Amino acid sequence: MTTLTPVLTANWDRADSFTLQGYGEYEAAKKALGMDPDAIIKVVKDSGLRGRGGAGFPTGMKWGFIPQGDGKAHYLVVNADESEPGTCKDIPLMMANPHSLVEGVIITAYAIRANQAFIYVRGEVLHVVRRVQAAVAEAYEKGYLGTDILGSGYDLELVVHTGAGAYICGEETALLDSLEGYRGQPRLKPPFPAVAGLYACPTVINNVESVASVPSIIGNGADWFASMGTEKSKGFGIFSLSGHVTRPGQYEAPLGITLRELLDMAGGVRAGHRLKFWTPGGSSTPIFTDEHLDVPLDFESVGAKGSMLGTRALQIFDETTCVLRAVLRWTEFYAHESCGKCTPCREGTYWLKQVLRRLEKGQGDEADITTITDIADNILGRSFCALGDGAVSPIHSSVKYFREEYLKHFEIGGCPFDHAASTVWGKA
Repeated sequence: MTTLTPVLTANWDRADSFTLQGYGEYEAAKKALGMDPDAIIKVVKDSGLRGRGGAGFPTGMKWGFIPQGDGKAHYLVVNADESEPGTCKDIPLMMANPHSLVEGVIITAYAIRANQAFIYVRGEVLHVVRRVQAAVAEAYEKGYLGTDILGSGYDLELVVHTGAGAYICGEETALLDSLEGYRGQPRLKPPFPAVAGLYACPTVINNVESVASVPSIIGNGADWFASMGTEKSKGFGIFSLSGHVTRPGQYEAPLGITLRELLDMAGGVRAGHRLKFWTPGGSSTPIFTDEHLDVPLDFESVGAKGSMLGTRALQIFDETTCVLRAVLRWTEFYAHESCGKCTPCREGTYWLKQVLRRLEKGQGDEADITTITDIADNILGRSFCALGDGAVSPIHSSVKYFREEYLKHFEIGGCPFDHAASTVWGKA
């Protein structure tokens, strides 16, 4: 598990990695267009590929939900609205290797019998939008997109659509509403997108990394992909290390690798400091501490320890970080990005922000800790979509592991990590 597995990142060091010349001639797509669509779905199922957007749902199974022979148009939508704090794998992937995504779109759309596909990119990353648009234009010019692709009789139109920068549009049904021109808010399910998605037609929504992984699976076979990772979490994935680490960046490795192994490859926590806490899957997942360094980073192992693998966004924080301040910053983000559709999330995140601000200034008391956990309990499982659940993950986990640090704030009347209070904290 100590060896990196560069597949999606294999050509990132090439100056022309984002061009068709630097990527290759879409050999996997050529192979797929000669296969039966159901055979492609079976290969992806057999590979064990699970959604790389955070939920981890089996990709091939999701494709198989699309009803066939229903007389309706089918759509493929790629969720490229990456915007959670700490999550930063899809953006560099589209920047350095956009053709892996475009080729994956062709294969996926062909498998689900879709003739129209969309890549929904966060509009704020204009450089990425332009890079993906250029890759799509190259693919059209080469005959990999459009009418009668490579003489196969298969037609596919691909549109790059830019969102307006709303975190809620990362939720798949809110993304569909936004794509249709409406305000981005989650839909009531059922019906699920596989039955009534974009324009009320059967729709598959996949993450960028999920779709970009498909060409290598078709090219090398299901057994090749399944040989990596763990029994239930197969294959490789991009692990994003950020924060207080010597060499932050993207590390593509088999699922099941540990943070200890990744830190060894990344030069460890920054010199002279030690690990305090970290996120295994971005800010919407419960935090871990140094006692979790050897937890295998796969869906089952991380879940068994009380967190979620999520997007494998490993934010590293050393002992100089105030955990309460970090949780406050995340909570401010979720309060700001709540779409307001449901009361638990709209009101709950607002009040979490207010109480945490008071606590961080040392103006609270021990009862406030009970208050924030009570508020979090009333959001968890009661919000319309998963934004509310994600917002309370740092609350519960930080209180669980760092309750004494919460208490210290109002004991000394301020943040113990502020310069003026650091001496008090050190002598405590």
